[in-house]
Amino acid sequence: MHFGGATMNKENIKKIVLAYSGGLDTSIIIPWLKEHYNNAEIIAVAADVGQGDGELDGLEEKALKTGASKLIIADLTDEMVDEVIVPALKMDANYETYLLGTAFARPVIGKKIAEIALAEGADAIAHGCTGKGNDQVRFELAIARYAPNMPVIAPWREWEIKSRDEEIDYAEAHHVPLKISRETNYSKDKNLWHLSHEGLDLEDPANEAQLEKPGFLEMGVSPLQAPDEPEYVSVEFEAGAPVGVNGVKMKASDVIRKLNELGGKHGIGIIDIVENRLIGMKDRGVYETPGGAILYYAHEHLEMITVDKETLHVKKKLAIDYADLIYNGKWYTPLQEALTAFANESNKYVTGSVKLKLYKGNIIPAGMTSPYSLYSENLVTFGDSDYDQAQAAGFIDCWGLPTKVQALREQGKL
Repeated sequence: MHFGGATMNKENIKKIVLAYSGGLDTSIIIPWLKEHYNNAEIIAVAADVGQGDGELDGLEEKALKTGASKLIIADLTDEMVDEVIVPALKMDANYETYLLGTAFARPVIGKKIAEIALAEGADAIAHGCTGKGNDQVRFELAIARYAPNMPVIAPWREWEIKSRDEEIDYAEAHHVPLKISRETNYSKDKNLWHLSHEGLDLEDPANEAQLEKPGFLEMGVSPLQAPDEPEYVSVEFEAGAPVGVNGVKMKASDVIRKLNELGGKHGIGIIDIVENRLIGMKDRGVYETPGGAILYYAHEHLEMITVDKETLHVKKKLAIDYADLIYNGKWYTPLQEALTAFANESNKYVTGSVKLKLYKGNIIPAGMTSPYSLYSENLVTFGDSDYDQAQAAGFIDCWGLPTKVQALREQGKL
């Protein structure tokens, strides 16, 4: 038994499974691995996590052309949504306002990569994550959980390439086709839930993000370019999970797709933040999460009338821990299982419908109903009520007793 990371002898590496997206990093990693690891067989594995828009088109041809023996495409969209996103939604978990888009996908991708590597008899797993980022941790912790003795190759921690410009130089020298240019070379990650933008002019926080520039936003438009008329949408939940839009029942991933369409149209869910990476540095990113922003907003509003005060307040505290856990790559842990159980239990009455108005980047509440509502108009009304207001006097006496005793002590009257 070995602890402290799997050992690796380069001479023994004959077959490598590569987490492959076809982006800049992984496109050049295939030829680089063959150059530096004994011309090993490279099996490329691409995850379909709902990125859509032809992101996977031509990927097999590209992988084979650059040296892979084959491409395996794993459809992980519903697994990501049902097993990771929905529990996080139930917990209302966000990391410094970031709705965890990249972090949601990494555990299920890492798990699948590990399973495929074991099934293929691979000698190592490789990924294209930078040594400065969070994803290297997320991937490698998932791999450690499902293939604990599998060596991991992370070229960004080994090679002499120092920048994305140098990556493009390498790609051109090795005739690797790219979809980007040096001018559009943002670092992006896309899945069903979100799209992230990092790098180039965004690296300086003094620069305004060019949200109105054609081609920058991909999942929607800037609020400045959104329609001048608002649009209503209703979202239905059962036990905290989204089950329908505008009265039409659908699975959770299709709810996200529909809300992405509506939210993107109205400039919803665009944030520009400087976040604290796990590795210790601050990073500026622009995130598009149109459907996710609507879902989080709707869910939190439905909780207002269906979850009791003590549970809701504790859940808000635990949401920070849950978001940290997801962001920091600790998904496959006993703590996640325990917190997810709490999320499910605390959401058992979060059933109902929330109506919202979308307008130029704003989400405006427009009414909600639930068969399990704790809201009593009869109790809270300013008109006649069954509540006896005289009862408040005795409550205040008890609630304020410690304060009164302290005052009497200070006055020497105890």
